[in-house]
This record gives sequence, C-alpha cells and structure tokens, in this order.
Amino acid sequence: MPAPGENLKIDPDRLWDSLMEMAKIGPGVAGGNNRQTLTDEDAEGRALFQKWCEDAGCTMGLDQMGNMFAQREGTDPDALPVYVGSHLDTQPTGGKYDGILGVLGGLEIIRTMNDLGIKTKHPIVVTNFTNEEGTRYAPAMLSSGVFAGIHTQDWAYARTDAEGKSFGDELQRIGWKGDEEVGARKMHAFFELHIEQGPILESEGKDIGVVTHGQGLSWTQVTIIGKDSHTGSTPMPMRRDAGLGMARVLDKVNEIALSHAPHAVGAAGHIEVYPNSRNVIPGKTVFTVDFRSPELAVIEDMEARLRDEGQKIADDMDVQIEFEKVGGFDPVAFDDGCVTAVRNAAERLGYSHMNLISGAGHDACWINRVAPTAMVMCPCVDGLSHNEAEDITKDWAKAGADVLLHAVLETAEIEG
Repeated sequence: MPAPGENLKIDPDRLWDSLMEMAKIGPGVAGGNNRQTLTDEDAEGRALFQKWCEDAGCTMGLDQMGNMFAQREGTDPDALPVYVGSHLDTQPTGGKYDGILGVLGGLEIIRTMNDLGIKTKHPIVVTNFTNEEGTRYAPAMLSSGVFAGIHTQDWAYARTDAEGKSFGDELQRIGWKGDEEVGARKMHAFFELHIEQGPILESEGKDIGVVTHGQGLSWTQVTIIGKDSHTGSTPMPMRRDAGLGMARVLDKVNEIALSHAPHAVGAAGHIEVYPNSRNVIPGKTVFTVDFRSPELAVIEDMEARLRDEGQKIADDMDVQIEFEKVGGFDPVAFDDGCVTAVRNAAERLGYSHMNLISGAGHDACWINRVAPTAMVMCPCVDGLSHNEAEDITKDWAKAGADVLLHAVLETAEIEG
C-alpha cells in the first residue's frame, strides 16, 4: 500500500477555529472551560460536534454510555475501522485543549480527506468518550473503561456526583444515552492525539511526542494516629505528632521515587490534618501517596518500601500507621505497529520528535486492552494543564494533527 505523501497536511486555521468555537461552550472564569461531563454544557458541545461530523459526511453512532462514534466509510465493507479521538469534557477549571484537541483533530483529518478526495480501505471513526476527566463522576476514563471491560455498565451508571445525582440518570437527562451495546465495536486500531500535559516536549524543543508507554499508577492512603496536645505546653520529647510523622513519610516518598529516576514519580496531593488547629499538635493525618512508573516492578517496589519505611518511622515516633491501597492501574505498553506508524509520520513530515511516556491516564490506556493503540502528543506551554491558563500554539496543534493524519492514513490503507 502506498504511504501518504508528505504534502498531505491538515488545515491549521480550520482546526484552530473549531477549537475556539468549541471553547465558547461552557466558558470558565479565567479564559478556559468548565464543561463537565453530563452537564447541559456537555450536551451542547456534543450537539455541535455531531453537527460538524454530519456536515463532513459522517454517520453518528451512540452507545449506552454516551460514547459518540462518527464514521467515514471505507472502500472495503468488511474492513474494521481505524478509530481516533479523545474526550470533550473538561475539568471545572480546565483548558481549551485537554481532550478536545484529540476529538477535533480527528474531525479535521476527516475534513482534510474530504478536501483532497482521499479514500481508505478501512473506515475511519472519530470518537468522543464520555467522562474521561472523572471530576464529576469518579473514576477517570469511566466510559472507555466500560468499553474495554474494566468496569461494568451498571456500576458506572450508579456513580454519583457531589449532589447525589447518578451518572445513569444524568446521561438520560441530557439526552445522550444511546442504544448501542458498549464495547460491541471492534477496532482495527485506535490513535489518540493529546497535549502532553507536562513540560518535556517544550523544554526539549520537540514538535511531537511518540508515546510508547503510559505510566502505571498506585494510590495508597496512609493514616497516622498520634495524640492531640497543646503546641505550647507539651514538651518536645513527649509529643506524638502525627503531622511530623506525615512529613517524615513524605520525605521518604520523595527519596523512594528519586531512587528510580528518571521515570518514576511520587508525591501526596491529598492531605488532611486533624484537628487542623493552630495551637494543637496534630493527632491524626490522612494522606494519599501517588506513585507512578512505566514499569510494574518499580511500582511494586515503591509500594513495598513505603510500607516498610513508613512502619519504621511510626515505630520510632510511637505513633500508629495504617496503609490502604485505594486505586491504581498497571503500566501500558502501546502497540509497536501503531507507535511505528506515528514515528514514521513524524519523520515523513520532517517534524522533530522523541519517545515519550505519558504521565497521565488517557482513554487510550484502556482501549489498548482491546485494540492496537498509540498516542501522539504535542507540547503545551510550561507543561501546564488542568488549569484555565493551559495553552498551545497553532503550529503545535498543526504538527500533532498532521502526524495523526498520516498515522491514520497509513493504518487505514490509503487507496490509489
């Protein structure tokens, strides 16, 4: 089959205009977006996406989790489709590109193929997965997880938000619950374009990240029990300071992660201190240690060392410590063939590129379990994401979408 010619490029102005038009739906308070899943704003964004897809000649499918599938037919009715996409939902204080670039970049490659009269053997399907962010309904990547068989649909429907509203009820309410069985679709391959959400590509001056792996994740909730007492009148040798215990454990977390440099990371983002009073030595702390690595053995080592070293710290300080594994998933190795298609595309187009390990979870991480999958990443300014100040350049968006176009055309087998 012929490789796509290096002159095949997307229309960067059209892609950018689409990104800015979608950003008008669910605007944030500081220039970004608040288009959380299954809200009225989510419904409005979906309707606009569907209109654009139908205008491009695609037919829209909708499954029982609200996942959207816009299909451009191929020349072989028996060939499995090549899927592309990401998500349109955002964080409460999200940016205009996290997820959205992958969906609208997929739409742009369809528009480009239409402009150029390109046909492919395999159909191409642009996908919007429901509730990737996991902000309103935990966990993240919920609907792609149901698609891949990680979660059951009934369990997903029963998830509730802070107001007690269930996922299933809200999906029905906004009118985006389809009839199609979740996961019934079979994929020839899946590609996801995404902003990096980290600083590596920008700092290295690279246009494209060829994502070879996704980091595995381990969340361990740690509870330390000491004794509440007066900060002014309790002698130092007589204190059972749960706050100090937490500080020592977190210093150990940092040491453990650094011992597996450069790819392992570790920190605690969720921290609670009791009674949280200025003049009371903390009697209890609860915090969640987040370890990540592309190697399962490294994650397991970090978990074991956290428990061993944490117990030693607690014993030395005469405080109690408890550990509970509260979440996680194994590392992901993306498909060699799909990764090669991404790398070939970047080289064919003359874009600078480097191998990259995704530090965040993505729908592609779950879809990788049921289909050959790879990711394309472009830089974002200062690596900032999950923030209304999230930003990319039009050139970065163009490079990512150009590579996506070529990887998809190579995989879908361009005709002629």
